[in-house]
Amino acid sequence: MAQIERLRVYPLKGLDGIEVSNASVLEGGTLEHDREFALFDADGDVLNGKRTDRVHALETDFDPAIGVLNVQPPDSDRLEFDLESEADRRRAETWFGEFFGENLTLRREESLGFVDRREMGPSVVSTATLTAVASWFEEMTVDSVRRRLRANVEVSGVPAFWEDRFVGDGAPAFQAAGVRFEGVTPCGRCVVPERDPDTGEPTPGFRERFVEMRERTFPEWADSDAFEHYYTLMLIASIPASDRGSTVAVGDQIEIVE
Repeated sequence: MAQIERLRVYPLKGLDGIEVSNASVLEGGTLEHDREFALFDADGDVLNGKRTDRVHALETDFDPAIGVLNVQPPDSDRLEFDLESEADRRRAETWFGEFFGENLTLRREESLGFVDRREMGPSVVSTATLTAVASWFEEMTVDSVRRRLRANVEVSGVPAFWEDRFVGDGAPAFQAAGVRFEGVTPCGRCVVPERDPDTGEPTPGFRERFVEMRERTFPEWADSDAFEHYYTLMLIASIPASDRGSTVAVGDQIEIVE
């Protein structure tokens, strides 16, 4: 039975995600608390994992009920920032600025979040896809792949690369508890999946092996014309305005719809 297996959001862009049991769909079409906060440099550019592997040196956690961010640096005591407090947000941006060696500003966006694709919504991948990718690399775990790919919605009870069917001409959509997910584009990957999520060390030959296996295992049900290259994995979806304000939850059953 196809269902939502996990929901994961990334409260501070570029840092660790948190698993949630349910999530509201914001008016901008993204999930509540996903990329709600982000750090920006003096030129207005966002700081994220594409820009620096220093993000992997930090372990972070966030409590959405009270808005508290916990940060574990590599060589010092754990820190706590109340992101509901203006004073603590200023304290956080000062600390992160010192850690990353830049003049940073911490911003908040509650209606859409600081997602890369501003007109799109949640990212989707299947558990079977994560398992398949882990099998391509020696000693790589499914959870490592999960943390490298950083999807919002993980679907179980479906075959590997199930999410590929939702892009291209005439592609169907799917819905979970009545909330409709329409495929927009497959997700072209950046440098982040190549790195160990704990150490930031690049996995030797990752991209080459990934592309080789992605091409070899590309599903017959997918529209190859919708994929620009094989260094692509995960679906970027859109939730129609009529379904925004609804809630999706772990365990919601999924059905394919036209």
